[in-house]
Amino acid sequence: MIELVFATNNPHKLKEISKAVGENFKIFSLDDINCKDEIPETADTLEGNAFQKSWYIYNKYGKNCFADDTGLEIEALDGKPGVYSARYAGQEHDHEKNMDKVLSELKDVENRKARFRTVISLIINGNETIFEGIVNGSILKERHGKKGFGYDPIFQPYGYKKSFAEMDLDDKNKISHRGRAVAKLVEYLKDYKS
Repeated sequence: MIELVFATNNPHKLKEISKAVGENFKIFSLDDINCKDEIPETADTLEGNAFQKSWYIYNKYGKNCFADDTGLEIEALDGKPGVYSARYAGQEHDHEKNMDKVLSELKDVENRKARFRTVISLIINGNETIFEGIVNGSILKERHGKKGFGYDPIFQPYGYKKSFAEMDLDDKNKISHRGRAVAKLVEYLKDYKS
């Protein structure tokens, strides 16, 4: 069994990833390795933040690990909120306020094209590999659904009549940005192991 630290304490992300990677991998959270540090996320790109987080854990704890960063990129807002998605409406990471801000900025906008993008930085034995997952869709005019987290209630992936927040976790994982990035990570790890 491969042991990896996932540089997060977000229980939603941990659950999604653990379900996606299956039984050949044991995923530890930051809590599991007793990391209480405020890990820097000061880059202005998703790649930069994922890189910062994974190298921080690897260098400090010497453990193989991966870190991700995800952003909602809205075409009419020039790619915003992007790398600032979690704190778009302020430093407190309030999902409701973030959604309110996006809905307000798009109030009279026809073009509602958007995409979720996840970047994963994996470090094994000091070697870094990057994986990316993208799902295209549009921003709804109001919230739909109670599942998921973040912007899920206002994002509808192309080809579906439901928002992410209306989908079962299994269905969401099959098509989500994180699911796609994790699928690439898992494929890589399977090959790496053999």
